[in-house]
Amino acid sequence: MTKLALLAVVLAALHPGFAGAENLPRIASINLCTDQLLMTLADPKQILGLSPFSRDPSQSWDAVKAAQFRKLSGEAEDVLILKPDIVVAGDYTKRTTRELLKDKGLRVEEFTYPRSLGEVKDQMRRMGDLVGHPDRATDEIAKLDAAIADARKAAAQKNYRILVLSRRGWVTGGDSLANSLLNVTGLKNAAGDFGFEFGGFASLETIISLKPDLLLVSDNGNVAEDEGQAFLLHPALEKFYPASKRIALPERLTVCGGPMLAEALKQLTAELSRVKP
Repeated sequence: MTKLALLAVVLAALHPGFAGAENLPRIASINLCTDQLLMTLADPKQILGLSPFSRDPSQSWDAVKAAQFRKLSGEAEDVLILKPDIVVAGDYTKRTTRELLKDKGLRVEEFTYPRSLGEVKDQMRRMGDLVGHPDRATDEIAKLDAAIADARKAAAQKNYRILVLSRRGWVTGGDSLANSLLNVTGLKNAAGDFGFEFGGFASLETIISLKPDLLLVSDNGNVAEDEGQAFLLHPALEKFYPASKRIALPERLTVCGGPMLAEALKQLTAELSRVKP
């Protein structure tokens, strides 16, 4: 046995997640959220392709980086041609596609949509183990923990009630990742007064009568591209909640659970110093 081979054996024994570069799995992703985890934790040469939404800058946290990888259709056919060692998918990925890939003998690893930061960390560790780089997952979790600590300092003693509001009046409830982001920093999700679990629609009148201290929106702009966005710019809502009373976190930072949440928390920290309830 060569010295290099002996070293690999020793490292594998000491660190179960270690694998020689030639043994690392080749992976295809067919879900936007697994795209993000894969690009952060895997070597580029391990990534055979990403989902159709990976290059969408409004949803993908790292759309620029995604452009260097093959863009998959999201269907089974082009994945089967690539013959990956592992396919990573979300539980919202089309079931027929996932089942067909499994029927063809491919290993499909399904990731649920996380509802808490604890679940996000678990998924980082899981993906780190799958790609053979658990150390990178540990580093990303440390970055997330540091961002949480900074956000807690910024939110200390403010006790803001914040309503997470989206298109057409969708309000995010308590069983959600956005709720976990607020709670971990010491802020309160005002939607608790509605009794929503995951979320639900609320009227302008109901939102205004609730009197949250701040709104959390994905865009603080003053142009509506469609009727759904126009809800957020209704004169009655803007009267009580102008830009100075709105926290803006772009959708690409909150639509998935993963490394982008550290950046989301950094932006939340900055926004807390800007707004004036």
